[in-house]
Amino acid sequence: MNKLKGSLSGTAEAVLLMGPTGSGKTPLGLYLEQEGMAGRRCHHFDFGHELRQLASAEKPPEDFSQAEHQFIRDVLEKGLLLEDGHFSIAEKIIENFLDDRGYGRSDLLILNGLPRHIGQAGDMAKLVNIICLFVLECTAEDVCKRIDMNTGGDRTHRTDDAEAMIRNKLDIYNSRTALLIDYYLRQDALLLKMRVDPFSTAKTLYSRCVSFFSSAS
Repeated sequence: MNKLKGSLSGTAEAVLLMGPTGSGKTPLGLYLEQEGMAGRRCHHFDFGHELRQLASAEKPPEDFSQAEHQFIRDVLEKGLLLEDGHFSIAEKIIENFLDDRGYGRSDLLILNGLPRHIGQAGDMAKLVNIICLFVLECTAEDVCKRIDMNTGGDRTHRTDDAEAMIRNKLDIYNSRTALLIDYYLRQDALLLKMRVDPFSTAKTLYSRCVSFFSSAS
């Protein structure tokens, strides 16, 4: 039996990237999208990037109300999470992404930044089947070093990298997002943990991901 076939009820098969802000999720996600994995095309869904794109638009994009548009801006400015009652916003974003990308049944969705807490995980199960977690483990000190050095090359012009915002995001990750690891393990998702230091690169992490994923196929 293929160990990558879980019992979750979603439609798109997905790998969830986890780790504190600055740990390298976006560079790894982009590398996975560029190179693919185990012969499968990958689509990197960076929820933070999608939110920033929406927030920067002068007018609400199609399918989004003025109130939703303002709410997205407020979430980003305050470093908050979308709570359960606002999941409809996330749902529209991810469904538009899948449509735009022409997601195919043999493809893999690489989730980065969604779900971020257990409440969202229940709603996400209606949309995707998370079969594997890649967890980047990075200390707060090394997170700050990576952001200062822009190790992954993805922190240019980020307005949410002030020290207070970084600390807030780390607190949220440790208190809420990290709980998703046990949540998905209970649902038979596979888990790969990778230690990240200030100099860890997406290429090196990618090699470990491919080796782990291929061995589980």
